[in-house]
Amino acid sequence: MKLPMMGVVNLIHETEQMGPLTDGRCLATVPFGSRYRLIDFVLSSMVNSGVPNVAVFAHTKYRSLMDHLGSGSNWDLHHKKGGLFVLPPAMEDQSDFGKGDLYHFYRHRDFFARNQQEYVVITRSHMVCNIDFARVLAQHRERNADITVVCKEWPGAQTGLTRKVRMDADGRVLDMQDHYGRLASDIISMEMYVLRKELLIELVETSLAQGRDHLVRHAILPRLNELHVNAYLHEGTLGVVNTIPAYYRHNMELLNPDVWNELFFRPGPIFTKVKDEPPTRYRRGSETVHSLIANGCEIEGSVYGSILFRGVKVRPGAVISNCIVMQNGIIGENSSLENCILDKEVEVRPAKGLKGSTDTPFVAIKRNVI
Repeated sequence: MKLPMMGVVNLIHETEQMGPLTDGRCLATVPFGSRYRLIDFVLSSMVNSGVPNVAVFAHTKYRSLMDHLGSGSNWDLHHKKGGLFVLPPAMEDQSDFGKGDLYHFYRHRDFFARNQQEYVVITRSHMVCNIDFARVLAQHRERNADITVVCKEWPGAQTGLTRKVRMDADGRVLDMQDHYGRLASDIISMEMYVLRKELLIELVETSLAQGRDHLVRHAILPRLNELHVNAYLHEGTLGVVNTIPAYYRHNMELLNPDVWNELFFRPGPIFTKVKDEPPTRYRRGSETVHSLIANGCEIEGSVYGSILFRGVKVRPGAVISNCIVMQNGIIGENSSLENCILDKEVEVRPAKGLKGSTDTPFVAIKRNVI
């Protein structure tokens, strides 16, 4: 069933500290979980929930984004009655590049005007989760909220950068602060906002007229007392992936079968760009234990507790422990890797030793020879 709601994946000024992993790509297309990209999770959740139209507001380094999304056919978003729209940053001159998301929403206001859906869900790409937006919309309507913020109760230390949220017993949001704030709360924002399209347009126009151009910082936070901002608590698995330690941690959590099954199949499947590759070949003498290995790999050495993307080659005598090796990596003979993240097409020379830690993994940049 189609929801009366359009989707917006907002890539304008996403907060991230991913270092070399985003040197040549935007955060949305950082590889994750052996064959996926970060944007796949929120995009699949929208499709599974019945959101018919999705606009991706691109910002920087979006060539890989265009290549990955294509026509949207892998997410069934290429049909005539709906679809996927990748909207480039609206720029008249270089000064427009630094402007906030409200400015770009305004410049693409024709997208909102020609869609008939009553509601909008605005998300970021770095929240790795599987969520039913139909349930979020149902609570939004039931509580007669102006804006609903999807939140997660997350006690303890966090490796990702998040906004903390304070709410009352009825679920009304009283305060929100960025990750560097001192708000004492175990509730974090998942950067997903449901509101009526008319309210969004009013927030856009009013804020821009006041010289303010950021949705959350300028349009929502100053109006928490005026608007009824409701919190929807997500109970499923969540990964906030916008720092290197968070990327490493949440990838490794996928080696837990319970986390894997919940994230990728409940409440619906996660889709990605389809690539036809042969099955992984395990040569005589190879060994793999507790690992996630995509198709197209060739394993001649030993792989322990690691995640290998498509086309990785592990040569004889090589030992990989607790590592993430992205597409087409080559691990040379008798080399040793522990707690490492290797970007696409990295080659490790024979007999090379690389070691990081779980808090500070060793990171190799794309197409590098080590």
